[in-house]
Amino acid sequence: MAAAALPEGWPAISIEQANAAIAASDTPLKLSDAVIGGVPMKVYGDAPPTIRAILQLGEMQFGARDFLVYEDERVTYSAFARAVEHFAKALIEQFGVKKGDRVAVIMRNYPQWPVPFFAALSIGAIATPMNSWWTGDELEYGLKDSGAKVAVIDPQILDRIRDHLGNLPELEKIIIARGGEAETDPRILTMESLIGPATAWQDLEQIGLPEIELGPDDDATIMYTSGTTGRPKGALATHRAIISNMLNSMTCAMRMYLRRGEAPPEPDPDVQNATLLAIPFFHATGAFAVLIPTVLRGDKIVSMYKWDAGEALPMIERERVTNVGGVPAIAWQLLEHPDRDKYDLSSIAVVSYGGAPSAPELVSTIKKRLPDAAPGNGWGMTETCATSSVNLGEDYVNRPDSAGAPPGAVEYKIVSPDGQELPAGEVGELWCKGPMNCKAYWNKPEATAETFVDGWVVTGDLARLDEEGFLYLVDRAKDMLIRGGENIYCIEVESALYDHPAVMDASVVGIPHKILGQEVGAVVQLKPGMSASEDELRAHVRNQIAAFKVPVEIQFQDEPLPRNANGKILKPILRDRFEPRG
Repeated sequence: MAAAALPEGWPAISIEQANAAIAASDTPLKLSDAVIGGVPMKVYGDAPPTIRAILQLGEMQFGARDFLVYEDERVTYSAFARAVEHFAKALIEQFGVKKGDRVAVIMRNYPQWPVPFFAALSIGAIATPMNSWWTGDELEYGLKDSGAKVAVIDPQILDRIRDHLGNLPELEKIIIARGGEAETDPRILTMESLIGPATAWQDLEQIGLPEIELGPDDDATIMYTSGTTGRPKGALATHRAIISNMLNSMTCAMRMYLRRGEAPPEPDPDVQNATLLAIPFFHATGAFAVLIPTVLRGDKIVSMYKWDAGEALPMIERERVTNVGGVPAIAWQLLEHPDRDKYDLSSIAVVSYGGAPSAPELVSTIKKRLPDAAPGNGWGMTETCATSSVNLGEDYVNRPDSAGAPPGAVEYKIVSPDGQELPAGEVGELWCKGPMNCKAYWNKPEATAETFVDGWVVTGDLARLDEEGFLYLVDRAKDMLIRGGENIYCIEVESALYDHPAVMDASVVGIPHKILGQEVGAVVQLKPGMSASEDELRAHVRNQIAAFKVPVEIQFQDEPLPRNANGKILKPILRDRFEPRG
């Protein structure tokens, strides 16, 4: 995709000018100066103060609209609000939950998931989502580490933690959503006994939310990191941080129009967008970048029991889904599915993704297969409450390998191993500062001191910035390979593999080598109906990057590469497939 495809006269203004115009605008995206946690920074001064306020605004404006769709269950905004009110009342009056207590939420993307999440947030408790893929041992760790007082789970999770309950004396109440057999343990009861099934929430009495004093800088969530190395850490976020993440996205969207020389369109209250949720609610993207912004906009979420591209296609047609995405692999699976042309996908307006490296070819493939859809890519992490930057529109066309330039409330810097800030173009560790950053790791002061430094998050990502401030991710610091003293960035090799027309998914790992230290290995999934040999792929890569970076071994598999629930490839599993060399 070349700059020749860009409109004449673009860009109308620079990134710096666009950020400044938005910062001074009479909109909720206007910036003001504040001191947060002792650190001066720019904040969204006119933003909704809390997630409770967003919930109340959503019901007030969009009560009759569908909010959650799961199979044959449909929940309106009004019905959802009633369920949250009654559950919040039960948390306080029946279970003694107080401000600052942790309420764990562990289940699949059922309509029940957001109820305890919003109920806890609305009464000043700390909502604590946990990975529904975790084993019993991992769940015990999360519940013990967070000190959860109440856990809201589904029957499958109960089966996994039943033998661990004796080790969790602080867990006073376990609430089972979506059925389950009668339990003799007095700690266990059903969610249906409190608020009924999702199909009956509209019949609940309107009782309002319990009165509570709540502010932007009160603790809101503990969101556990993916834990690809070591034990997961609980990232503690405030209401302000979570809300700032979605205002970052909105700023980047407004900036796209300003860069075109256009006035951003006014929201149409009669238009409801729909998101196909292909990632878990318990992930920062699912909760912070999808769920909460959906309530603010009055949109609809269509969820699935388990992600399957073939099952997603008829859902997109039936529900007129406008937004799809999550991680790049999900976008690829939809675009390359052999049944794609059997369904009307014309409603799709946005295909967005982040959380994993994406090949520049994905942009052109989206425009070819879904010409009316706008691709978008961004960067963020659990510690930044999901979104810190988004690359959209012509900027993405012009820089398909970039994760975007930061909005006005966000600062990036690239830091050398000796702590010096590096100039544009040089690779180092990415540091990120802004109101969306988490404040600490729960119960982990040493890890907190390493990652949260004077308002900055030390990300562990290797990256560079160009002269205009656009971010280019190079690798995770821990994934970088060193072959005979030469640094090899996995993303560079993966991008060269993705450039081959037959490659659908690829991951590069280090193969231990007695003399060189490491050599380059790769695991590849090919697109349906296409073929490529190892020699062909190696030759293709050799034409693009230095010979020492070319994989010495490429393994193929038919099924998708192994990923955790957050969409990140499980490189340790792939590394185990290769025998040491030399």
